[in-house]
Amino acid sequence: MLLRSLAFNFLFYLSVLVHSVLYMPSLAMSRQAVIRATQSWARTVDFLLHTVMGVRIECRGLENIPPGPLLVASKHQSAWETFGLLLFLTDPVFVMKRELMRLPFYGWYCRRAGMIPVDRAGGGAALRRLAEDARGAIALGRQIIIFPEGTRRPVDAAPDYKPGVGLLYGQLGVPCLPVALNSGLVWPRRTFRRYPGTIIVEFLPPIPPGLPRAEFMARLQEGIERASAALVAEGRANAIGPQPAADTASV
Repeated sequence: MLLRSLAFNFLFYLSVLVHSVLYMPSLAMSRQAVIRATQSWARTVDFLLHTVMGVRIECRGLENIPPGPLLVASKHQSAWETFGLLLFLTDPVFVMKRELMRLPFYGWYCRRAGMIPVDRAGGGAALRRLAEDARGAIALGRQIIIFPEGTRRPVDAAPDYKPGVGLLYGQLGVPCLPVALNSGLVWPRRTFRRYPGTIIVEFLPPIPPGLPRAEFMARLQEGIERASAALVAEGRANAIGPQPAADTASV
């Protein structure tokens, strides 16, 4: 498993390099061209996960994705969902750390795809800019993906939902689609090791717009946490190989 993890990581970063160079012409094309290029890379990574690590990707609840502009609030356990969710939406846009937009190649593609940068240390001004950028994306009919906890969390960590998702929900006036997953069992944070198994991502029934913010936040957190806990338990019960050690750094 150690050798397979090393092989996967080498091929993963090689795929980043190859696709970054191969799809550079898309940077001079439309936003949709860049998104399609990124989706192509995401499919390549899923292929590598399957062939090298024995990982399957299972998606549930696609029928719950409504058409049109949308706020997508996803559990965040690993790096996988930062690109894997692209495959299930027509015109997605991530809310992401501003620092990532400065990276060569990666940042170029993110900017051209219209991703929304946020300064996590910027306080109220950063939230106002986030809301402004998000309203612009919604006006274009896009699906905004946000990780309500702000950063990756260990599989068994207590939830830590930030106010940004509540702010966007209150200002955008569109449904919010909660997303549960168990990706941390296969692709845990802060380690190069990967593990065989099934990444299950589940789109839950959307939360309609117009709820009071406190009610929305409670409904969102309860739904995502309950569903994610069930998917983690299912993943552990069906494990076909070694499992990641408990990450207690933030538990």
